[in-house]
Amino acid sequence: MVESTHTRSTRTGRDDRAGAPSQIKIVVPDDHSMVSLLGSRDELLHAVEDAFGSGVDVHVRGNEITVTGPREQTDLASRLFTEMLELLKNGTQLTPDAVGRSLAMLRGESGERPAEVLTLDVLSSRGRTIRPKTLNQRRYVDAIDKHTIVFGIGPAGTGKTYLAMAKAVRALQDKKVNRIILTRPAVEAGERLGFLPGTLYEKIDPYLRPLYDALHDMVDPDSIPRLMAAGTIEVAPLAYMRGRSQPVFTKVLTPSGFRPIGELAVGDLVVGSNGEPTPVLGVYPQGEKEIFRVSTQDGASTLASADHLWAVATRDDRRRGKPHRVLTTQEMIGNLRASHYHRYELPLLSRPAAFPAQDVPMDPYALGLLLGDGCLTGSTTPGFATADPELAEVLGEALPGVSVRHKHGPDYVLNRVAEPGQVITLENPVTGVMRRLGLCGTKSESRFVPDEYLRNTAQVRLAVLQGLLDSDGGPVTQVARSCRIQYTTTSRRLRDDVLFLVRSLGGVAYHRTRHAQGRSPGRARGRDVHHRHDAYILDIRLPPDIVPFRLARKADKYRANSSGRPMRFIDSIEPEGTAEAVCIQVAAADSLYVTEDFLLTHNTLNDSFIILDEAQNTSPEQMKMFLTRLGFGSKVVVTGDVTQVDLPNGHLSGLRVVQDILEGVEDIHFSRLNSHDVVRHKLVTDIVDAYNRYDEAQVPELKQGAGGRGAPRKRGRQ
Repeated sequence: MVESTHTRSTRTGRDDRAGAPSQIKIVVPDDHSMVSLLGSRDELLHAVEDAFGSGVDVHVRGNEITVTGPREQTDLASRLFTEMLELLKNGTQLTPDAVGRSLAMLRGESGERPAEVLTLDVLSSRGRTIRPKTLNQRRYVDAIDKHTIVFGIGPAGTGKTYLAMAKAVRALQDKKVNRIILTRPAVEAGERLGFLPGTLYEKIDPYLRPLYDALHDMVDPDSIPRLMAAGTIEVAPLAYMRGRSQPVFTKVLTPSGFRPIGELAVGDLVVGSNGEPTPVLGVYPQGEKEIFRVSTQDGASTLASADHLWAVATRDDRRRGKPHRVLTTQEMIGNLRASHYHRYELPLLSRPAAFPAQDVPMDPYALGLLLGDGCLTGSTTPGFATADPELAEVLGEALPGVSVRHKHGPDYVLNRVAEPGQVITLENPVTGVMRRLGLCGTKSESRFVPDEYLRNTAQVRLAVLQGLLDSDGGPVTQVARSCRIQYTTTSRRLRDDVLFLVRSLGGVAYHRTRHAQGRSPGRARGRDVHHRHDAYILDIRLPPDIVPFRLARKADKYRANSSGRPMRFIDSIEPEGTAEAVCIQVAAADSLYVTEDFLLTHNTLNDSFIILDEAQNTSPEQMKMFLTRLGFGSKVVVTGDVTQVDLPNGHLSGLRVVQDILEGVEDIHFSRLNSHDVVRHKLVTDIVDAYNRYDEAQVPELKQGAGGRGAPRKRGRQ
């Protein structure tokens, strides 16, 4: 006798041998369970009878089922009915197909129980639950949980894409990922795409329709447009995945300065969002691309393709503590304002950009003071003008071998300290350093920060900036506004250098020009003094941990007023024609790198669940491009059927090639499904099996080569 929670089975028979006749009685204690067990019009009972064939007799009376036949068959029937009742208890709707699959599992050697395989809830949505329906499907779902990249390979109808979509939606609901990206190659959307009617999106829409249909089964249709507008769900053809690029001449920040992105190679270093160098992992030429200029409210800008990725945050994201969302350039066009606010805020450097240390011939703070208020003509003794004796004192301490002597009013002279016996005509130390730096003879309108100070450690750059701000800058306070820093210069080059210093430290700077022409003249000694040069005004905001002033009166005023935090918003996106483009992949954890004007951007996919459907129609190059876009915290599922390749003759399938390349790589799994896993109409299984038999029959002819009628071409073998 075999007892369980649901059934009581009693065996009778004259022989215990496996093949001897045997009879088993299964008692179902619950009449309601009995009705569900047999099915409408006894369809499940008929399915069991058909599955066991004429050698086994199944008889039902009341709540008792009697099975007569060979012992191994009656044992199998007992186990089947037990599993069916367990499935009913767990809410699984029994169908004849489910009965057949359960029996196939029990006959197999895997030892898996149908009640454990078929009751795994992948997703509950819109009043129904999505579960695997075969053992291979269960293994496929488990593999998605355990591995970063999973390939689901098998014939149509085996649930590869549908189950992957369910896992993606579940991961989004559980906040394991921030976005879902669904893509498939549009093979027919190549050169012939132009002959199709409608816009570009209308032309490619038919190729993406299966993904939309599956998505609508699992997500509230009313919420899908909102999720897609927010970038939480992206559906795009594979070719669009390649467009995340910038023109080859666009500058990218490296430890040695800005370099064109087109000159970078794998292994080169670029600067990431944390200011540290990060290696380039991949470089992918993109050909001619439509290019847009992305500008921010502080005047910074760079160029990028329509599908280039940007990490952005909205006001709601910041208020709720959400991480940055990732949107394409195209997704943000026409959606840059929320009322009178900028909608999208870009991240800034979390720490100052790291450049290699260089020896400098003069204290950087002293250089900043002299660039602001120094007299560096080279024809006279260097001088310094300030109304703050504190600065003159500090300058004297920072310049060895130099005495800062007060002349009159705000004027000071920087004399060389003569040693006994020295010739009076020796070069002034300040003049000598200025000659080395190329600053000797410069005036206020031609000054600049030498490269060895610009591309140096954060401490050196900050000291130069502090000297410039202590001399020609200061805090500005306004009622009901946070304190900002204002700096003025008549040198365009020095303006750009100060912008570099501020941005490299993680700050932002707005700049405007006050033109000399038309300005009211100043007064000196009772006469008009007309302005001869335009003035460049910078309004600066620095991170809270950056101290912009050393001069006590300015530092005290700055500390006494809230300085806010630097913010950078996307202000406009304008078309800039087309250009040769390239995309790079970097090793940084957030995939961000610094481009022109210290804008942070990236083009890999972090914290995403990415599904590539119909992957048999990718080229090997497309497959490599797709897989190397994988970012941190992401999961990738690639699905396809290698027997249904639609690529032109002579083109290899990327899904075929990748199996030879990546089989056995850790954290990559290949799940292979077959005709027994087809969950559509049973006739689909028969069709798949018939084609497989036909393909196998053609193999000998293909090996013999052309002859007679000619060897038929095997489907999908391009």
